[in-house]
Amino acid sequence: MTLPKFIITIDGYLRLGMVNQHKDLLKPGEQCIGGGYYYFDYASNRILLERSSYDFGRPKWHLLEVLKVPSAYRGMQIVYTYDDSYHDDFRVSEELPIAYYD
Repeated sequence: MTLPKFIITIDGYLRLGMVNQHKDLLKPGEQCIGGGYYYFDYASNRILLERSSYDFGRPKWHLLEVLKVPSAYRGMQIVYTYDDSYHDDFRVSEELPIAYYD
């Protein structure tokens, strides 16, 4: 069953897609540093990222200098919600520089 999943590559690319497994979002030779699930909150113009990838774990935000986001999502806020009660939401688009690509 396909679900809305995302990954972050070691090169900083945010990749979203409807896939069976997170690894289906990787291109040959790429390395993943975490992933999870996403949904769009159009009312507040946000991409909400949550949970973790079974294979790759939670996103390792601390390894990134810049997050590269598809230009189709320009202007949307990106927020990652941890699936525990210990972490506050990570406001990705406020904490990391964003570079858009086509």
